[in-house]
Amino acid sequence: MAKLTVRDLNVHGKRVFLRVDYNVPLEEKDGAMVITDETRIKETLPTLRLLISQGGRLILAAHLGRPKGKREPTMSLRLVAARLADLLGCTVNFADDCIGEKVEALANALPPGGVLLLENVRYYNEEEANDPAFAEKLAKVADVYVNDAFGTAHRAHASTEGVARVVAKRGGQCAAGLLMERELKFLGDELEKPARPFVVILGGAKVSDKIKVIDRLLEKADAILIGGAMAYTFRLAQGYKTGKSLVEADKGDVARAALEKAKARKVQFLLPTDDVVAVPVKTDKLDKKGKPVIEWQNPRTSSDMNCPDDAAGLDIGPATVKAYSEVIAKAKTILWNGPMGLFENKQFAAGTNAVAQAVADATEKSGAKSIIGGGDSVKALNKAKLGDKVTFMSTGGGASLEFLEGAVLPGVAALSEK
Repeated sequence: MAKLTVRDLNVHGKRVFLRVDYNVPLEEKDGAMVITDETRIKETLPTLRLLISQGGRLILAAHLGRPKGKREPTMSLRLVAARLADLLGCTVNFADDCIGEKVEALANALPPGGVLLLENVRYYNEEEANDPAFAEKLAKVADVYVNDAFGTAHRAHASTEGVARVVAKRGGQCAAGLLMERELKFLGDELEKPARPFVVILGGAKVSDKIKVIDRLLEKADAILIGGAMAYTFRLAQGYKTGKSLVEADKGDVARAALEKAKARKVQFLLPTDDVVAVPVKTDKLDKKGKPVIEWQNPRTSSDMNCPDDAAGLDIGPATVKAYSEVIAKAKTILWNGPMGLFENKQFAAGTNAVAQAVADATEKSGAKSIIGGGDSVKALNKAKLGDKVTFMSTGGGASLEFLEGAVLPGVAALSEK
């Protein structure tokens, strides 16, 4: 059943509790915190503008980081409120809490078209616990509930699921925002009966993260192209040596089962035939997370399916790029989730960049529908300045994967049916 969307609502004068995903990356510069990527804020603007134009009184709820139930000043949404006001071109009021009498007074004082952003809902542990009493407190300022935070829809938290239940129980409407609507359209409807050939590109570190997606997409895809570290788990399962590559040695059976299913269903299942390898050397330096920094020495292309004992595979090689690009060029529908290698390092970004270019070319030149399944694939496309050359980029990492697996997302299930 199709979900109710903001297009179906009459919100004039009503208090609209709007869950957004403002979990933006922050960095300290010259002693002050700054937003380094505004994508998540910008993606909500169409929904906000529509509801403002309809005279809704908007109460925005979001989380930022993992404050673990404490008021962590570096994770305050105050900075986001200021930037949102600039982008919207109107006043955005800010509440230094998300529940309580002060919040209720600010929400009730909003004029039609007014906007209020609440403080980080994760300052309370009850948010992630989906505590019913906390959901009731949040819902005190809600006549209508709207969820435009697809990236958190796979979590049954108070602001993503609990509040919707409270509003629905009262007879109120619970709808998807325009961004949520697009996510459901492209990751759901468009992939239900895709135009063929349907080509799936899967990368990333672990087979275990993607196996449910692989299994489900083997029912629909014409071709699946594998890259990233998970390619080495498949190689290991086929009896090849993987050197110091990142592998899941205990997932050989899972990898072999996927290869067997692809063969039985006559799905083209491509694995890298060459790769870029390098020797890992630990240094005394530590990264931001306190882990030792690895230096990669002697990077080179290897056409041997057996990885050298002292080296790790870090990107797909030129022959694989050529083979993958040829398959992508013929596609009518493309789904891409996960990079082809350690793309954050320029030495190992060529494969991911080449695939990004192939996807963009197929979209522009052949009219293919290209859907990018969130996370690092979106980062890679933006880094290559090709983000505007594809049909749709999902804002959800884990949510995209779970949705593609066929899982019911709590934040979606809680919305009213049309």
